[in-house]
Amino acid sequence: MRATKGTIGRSVDQPNPNIRFYLFHGPDEAQSRALASRLLEALGAAKYVVSGGAIKSDPAVLVDEASALSLFGGKRLIWIEPAGKEIEAGLMALLEVPSLESAVVAITGTLTKTSTLLKVSESSPMAISYASYVPEGQEAERMVIDLGRRFGLKIRPPLAARLAAAADNDQAVVGQELEKLALYVDASPHAPKELDDAAIDAVGADSSEGNFQRLADLALGGDIEGLAEELTKLTSGGSEAIPVVRSLQRRLLFLAPARARIERGETLESVLTSFGRTLFWKDKAAVTSMLQKWSADELATAADRTSKLERALMFTSAPEYEALGEELFAIARKARSR
Repeated sequence: MRATKGTIGRSVDQPNPNIRFYLFHGPDEAQSRALASRLLEALGAAKYVVSGGAIKSDPAVLVDEASALSLFGGKRLIWIEPAGKEIEAGLMALLEVPSLESAVVAITGTLTKTSTLLKVSESSPMAISYASYVPEGQEAERMVIDLGRRFGLKIRPPLAARLAAAADNDQAVVGQELEKLALYVDASPHAPKELDDAAIDAVGADSSEGNFQRLADLALGGDIEGLAEELTKLTSGGSEAIPVVRSLQRRLLFLAPARARIERGETLESVLTSFGRTLFWKDKAAVTSMLQKWSADELATAADRTSKLERALMFTSAPEYEALGEELFAIARKARSR
């Protein structure tokens, strides 16, 4: 079945037990990932990752994992990311067995209309497919407001528009910002709080000034000398550390899904072309180099380390300037080794 904007929310928040396969595809992989996470939460399940390569080698693996009982007795959601043509045989087998213990979710990029994966998912009553596109205008505002509600934040439309613009309408970045803002104002779903401009001014993504993106790109590009020179321009008190970390996070969230697409067979040039205006022409050479240096797994690890660094900078007495420099140089040394 093909879900729509009006039905997808209910499909993941109140999952139908008869649905055993969810396909989230389209150019906005951050939104697809967010929908899969909502499904995981609604099911009260544990995430169990199965690679597309494993399913390609043995299509029966998908049925075996979806049929298996959890060792600890809880529910599982079988998670495939990135997914593509390699899981088609496994999907066909999945839809033929009488019953399963666990549902399966697959996350992928843009699919053609002739894709078997898409055709099967749209035609089967036991499957749901949904195409995610980057929201714009009022749709972006609604995305921020709805996502904020999940963190206990009440957000007025003008503030939602500001947050969406600061994050380039990227749902993954918006989610990270809202999580930090909820911590800052002490909001939760059980104790919602009104979000105001003062909180965004204090910790929001658009509070940074200067060329913080350059520091992130120097690190990811392996330019140790250039990074050292730029770091000397930061104030010794480290007040610029958080904006630099956020610039690094945004770049990593851009690179990771792009690199995953390359690893599943797309050419570097076709991936870059697909971003259109979202990739500034001056950044193309740097982004090309980064995508050649880093694997998808390494980018995911870097993103996780960066998130932990930001939490340490915000909520502990860690020396900001030193902690930031240490992490950036670690990333630069890793990139230079390639």
